[in-house]
Amino acid sequence: MKHFLLIILLVLTVNLSAQDLYDLTTIQTIEISFAESNWDALLDAAYSQTGDYILAQSVTINGVVFDSVGVKYKGNSTYQSNQTKNPFHIELDTYRDQEYEGYTDIKLSNVAKDPSFLREVLSYQILRQYMDAPLSNYANVYVNGTLIGLYSNSESISRKFVDKRFGSKNNTFVKCNPPDGAGQQTQDIPNLVYLGNDSTDYFEGYELKSTNGWQELIDLCDTLANHTDAIEDILDVDRTLWMLAFNNALVNLDSYSGSFAQNYYLYRSDDGRFLPVVWDLNESFGRFAMTGSSNLNNTAAKQTMDHLLHENNTARPLIQRLMAVPTYKKMYLAHLKTMVEENFANGQYEETGMELQTVIAAAVQADINKFFSYNNFLNNLTSDVNSGGGPGGGNTPGITNLMDARASYLLNTSDLSQAEPTIEVVSVSDESPQIGEVVTITVEVATANTVYFGYRNNLHDKFIRLEMFDDGAHNDGAANDGIYGASLEITDNTTQYYVYAENDDIGKFSPVRAEHEYYVIEVEFGGNTAGDLVINELLAGNDTTQADQDGKFDDWIELYNNTDEAIDLSGYFLTDDPEEPLQWEFPAGTMIEAADYLIIWADDDEDQAGLHANFKLSGDGETIILSAPNGDVEDQVTYGEQTDDISFGRFPNGTGDFEIMVPTFNGENSGPISSTNQVNLAELNLTVFPNPTSNNLFIRFEDQSLSGSELLVRMIAADGREVLRTLAQNATNSLELNVSELPTGMYFLAISSEHQRYGSRVLVTR
Repeated sequence: MKHFLLIILLVLTVNLSAQDLYDLTTIQTIEISFAESNWDALLDAAYSQTGDYILAQSVTINGVVFDSVGVKYKGNSTYQSNQTKNPFHIELDTYRDQEYEGYTDIKLSNVAKDPSFLREVLSYQILRQYMDAPLSNYANVYVNGTLIGLYSNSESISRKFVDKRFGSKNNTFVKCNPPDGAGQQTQDIPNLVYLGNDSTDYFEGYELKSTNGWQELIDLCDTLANHTDAIEDILDVDRTLWMLAFNNALVNLDSYSGSFAQNYYLYRSDDGRFLPVVWDLNESFGRFAMTGSSNLNNTAAKQTMDHLLHENNTARPLIQRLMAVPTYKKMYLAHLKTMVEENFANGQYEETGMELQTVIAAAVQADINKFFSYNNFLNNLTSDVNSGGGPGGGNTPGITNLMDARASYLLNTSDLSQAEPTIEVVSVSDESPQIGEVVTITVEVATANTVYFGYRNNLHDKFIRLEMFDDGAHNDGAANDGIYGASLEITDNTTQYYVYAENDDIGKFSPVRAEHEYYVIEVEFGGNTAGDLVINELLAGNDTTQADQDGKFDDWIELYNNTDEAIDLSGYFLTDDPEEPLQWEFPAGTMIEAADYLIIWADDDEDQAGLHANFKLSGDGETIILSAPNGDVEDQVTYGEQTDDISFGRFPNGTGDFEIMVPTFNGENSGPISSTNQVNLAELNLTVFPNPTSNNLFIRFEDQSLSGSELLVRMIAADGREVLRTLAQNATNSLELNVSELPTGMYFLAISSEHQRYGSRVLVTR
């Protein structure tokens, strides 16, 4: 049924906002509602027979309700049909196009193997410092009103994940887990051993998440086995070394570094390199004991696990072949040492663990379906716990008991205790060069015999390494004075770079988290005066207002040029993620004319012609940022929860504050709802009283044709957030709303009907 809008201004408001789904300081609330009382049996049957989703009537996330949602059990060893608390996979868009803060897949783990409740969330927090990895926190999960328990809530590694992190989503995408689960059911594991050129030989060990890609995976395995000299052309070596260092430092053996060589993804970037992503850290910090060559059956054995585990193991080519290249091995040692020093030698991880423990303590105590006692939870951050049988049974090392001793062991190994290079005073001859200018990068280095300079122009490009010299011939001062130099022509607005030095024993990076972190050279950029180019209007819920060239009603962002000259937008960026400022780049040659508008469709569909960004606008609210080519923020706007077909725009046009308004697509903003298009209530034969009100609001329709019809009634806050929605079936000529719990402020009441009398928007002020 098509609804039209009638909007009446009221003296009411409420202050609600969507909660960050992965906020580490807040436990999320996720409520699943099934129509069937035997929902558990249905989920068990689907898990064992088809793997399909079961329809949930609704899923509510932090108070936001989603109708008709796909839910299923997930997991391998953590799932059991006879237990109450099983892992969930919630898919918001199985049946309807809907999302929460841009996320459609919610992955919830049941903490079946971790008495501390900390392993997964704490491990991801550490890993994200060094490579792209999922966000992770906690959620209380309810089903049909009953608390099932406290879960870890980790971001799904999906096409949305790789698109956001790596800038593309349609390339080869491999889940490196046996499709039927690792263990006795299969001897085929995703260890990247070359099995020949028949793709069927790889089916049991890997799960292809893209339409095609088996040959690309085979090429990677072949390269590892036979063409190591070309490995950097097909694999992001630095990111891989960070993964291997993480697995070893944290004794994370339910990984590529353990017996099943699993729990990671590979995504092939646009430049043809596979990028690893770590997954499933519930058995990190020594919970899993099998290395693939031996079992570490006690905490002492895990504390002293070989820092070069599998160095000579041909069944782990990702380790064996990389460690056989001297520079890669030294880079690995540098990363391992950095990770240990930044997290464990200084006790930072324990402080973070204690903070997380404080956040979840009450929720753990309230979880009657947890697999361990509350005392186990309190003790396992520091002390070993033996929890008997079941999926979480056996000895579980205390996290600090394991890692304090392991940090000491690692830093005292012959490799990590060697004198490392020192890198100081990294400098550029011109900090704000022009494009085409040649600059010199110099660095003071000691205890090194080789120094490299790595650089790239764009976030998702491969770093190119150039050797730096201390010979007096590279603008480096005198020969052999400890100052190394290299020259580079500036060819783009931004150059990202780092320095790497090595000696005969170990390497060192500057910054130490390179290539994940790096220094930046920005060209001198005249730019625009503040306010010349602005985000002028946005619509985060476009149901009926304006279709794109393909007839799709997608979200949109409108820019406005306040100047009397055209502005070239080549190299500008739009994003809805402050942590990814370069998320979407305007195509070269994009212009916005003087005193004119430009529409960007925020539909995550770059395959369409025209300006289509690689993200969607969240109806729950977020921040939109427009950045200049040098990275400076040109304009930004933060908005709250939005109402369909009501936009958020500047008034006066191009210069004013943001207000909620009737959309003015690609045209001058006409003003906020509260001050424009006013008509007399009497003209509508409708009465709203009392106004102002503090308890009940009465709406009376003089139009008798509304009797028996269906009316959609919504309350809209002054910033555009919908805060109340009710559907009145078989309406009479009057409605009553209880508003006694709403705080004082400004509200809008929106009533939509199929009745043609209300076919146009009417904006009323009293």
